[in-house]
Amino acid sequence: MNMMNEHDELPTKHNDPLVAFLHKAIKLSIKILAILMVLVIFWGVADVVYVLYGQLREPPFMLLDVPDILKTFGAFLTVLIAIEIYQNIVLYLRTDVIPLKLVIATALMAIARKVIILDFNELEPTYIFASGTVILALGITYYLLGKNYKEEL
Repeated sequence: MNMMNEHDELPTKHNDPLVAFLHKAIKLSIKILAILMVLVIFWGVADVVYVLYGQLREPPFMLLDVPDILKTFGAFLTVLIAIEIYQNIVLYLRTDVIPLKLVIATALMAIARKVIILDFNELEPTYIFASGTVILALGITYYLLGKNYKEEL
């Protein structure tokens, strides 16, 4: 039995015409967000190309050092996070249910991006500890969500 189709948080057929109209307006807003997210993704891909091109044409030509690679990874991961957010929006549009496991996976990717691009020489130990705690909490949450039920994507 698919639980996602049974739960309709924004029914467009409602007893109150105002509530029905507002639910339609919110669904339209979500569709607009999906369109905007696709534009952000295209813009992000262009940024990745620009960053990579800029790094490769600086001396030494066609070589990347570690900071350049980390900057490039950050740009790549930002686009991947935008794609994850787009998937969250589309899944929400299809089912009217917030895809909890996908949201947690997106948050894990975002914090992983942050960890990859961090300069540990310039950070306070408490910031590093707090980041590790967030990663651990999200990882446990993702594990428990996967263990307790399967989400159909």
